Amino acid sequence: MRSRCRVLAACSVLLAVLCLSAWLVAPPGHTWLELTDARTGRRIVARVLPDGEKVVLTWTNSLFRLPVTEVFVAGSGVLTLTEITFADPTGREPPRVKPEDVDDLYHTGGPFKAEGLSRPVSRVVFRVGEIGHPAISVGNRVVEFAQEVGFGGAVLLTARPASFRERIAGWVSR
Repeated sequence: MRSRCRVLAACSVLLAVLCLSAWLVAPPGHTWLELTDARTGRRIVARVLPDGEKVVLTWTNSLFRLPVTEVFVAGSGVLTLTEITFADPTGREPPRVKPEDVDDLYHTGGPFKAEGLSRPVSRVVFRVGEIGHPAISVGNRVVEFAQEVGFGGAVLLTARPASFRERIAGWVSR
């Protein structure tokens, strides 16, 4: 009876180790996101994001004074811009536009909402001006760029596939 329990316990432990190993060594599916002070290199945020996790950037357009929301989705080592909203100052739902019209609308002004974009990003430098008030939401943390790097500073966002060690650290810290 005792040896049967030991065998059963050993099999259970082996099964748990195999499941954990399969999860850790699985193909890509996690993105390493890092925000740093572009001038000093100081790390502001470093986090493993599972595929499908959203990262939301908010800022105010300095030309038209419209609040802007950009939604990125993590996947296979990059962030993909999927949605942009230039808010209507009256509070109404902004008109929906086609993804291919977004580039022109950034420069011509006015509220709009575009969904269905697919613009991968792996490196972006965000400059901090006196108007924009950029902030990014990563998980339950909101990073306000001006507080982190000050007026005239810059925040560097990098995204890449998470390494094995980063995936383990991310798993442990959750």
